[in-house]
Amino acid sequence: MQQTLMNKLHEYIRENNPDLLFQLEEDRKVTEYLSDKISTVSALINQIDIGEPAYIIEDACMDVLTQDLRPSKFNYISNLLQEEFESTYNQILESGTLKFEVMNLINQCQSVFDDLNFSDENEENQFLRYAIIGTISEYLEGVTSENENVKDGLQQSTETEG
Repeated sequence: MQQTLMNKLHEYIRENNPDLLFQLEEDRKVTEYLSDKISTVSALINQIDIGEPAYIIEDACMDVLTQDLRPSKFNYISNLLQEEFESTYNQILESGTLKFEVMNLINQCQSVFDDLNFSDENEENQFLRYAIIGTISEYLEGVTSENENVKDGLQQSTETEG
């Protein structure tokens, strides 16, 4: 049961919190994190000994294990990008950098998430939505202007060489 939960939690984090997984991998603490989390539900796991069906215990454990991982900032920002910045989203998706750009945006938006107490209860809050959209817009404008500066620099260097 513990290994099953560890696998399910790892998969959940990979899909919903890749920013956390990236940090854990960088720190080489994935197994430690998963083991620590699984140890918090040992009382629920032991209910299998009293005849509780395994699938019910797994669901209850996953609910507890993922409670502090919800709502997913990664999914929230991905959805906003797709809805509000569709052409940019498609360009990022096609370039293969969506995961990394969304992780950058999570870092960029972290103070907004913190200030507005991002949670299940206020995930649909319009003020939060607009604040995050504004931060994403500023980030994308910065990235676009940096890319234009790089292109301009490349054009100037090729003009001076020729």
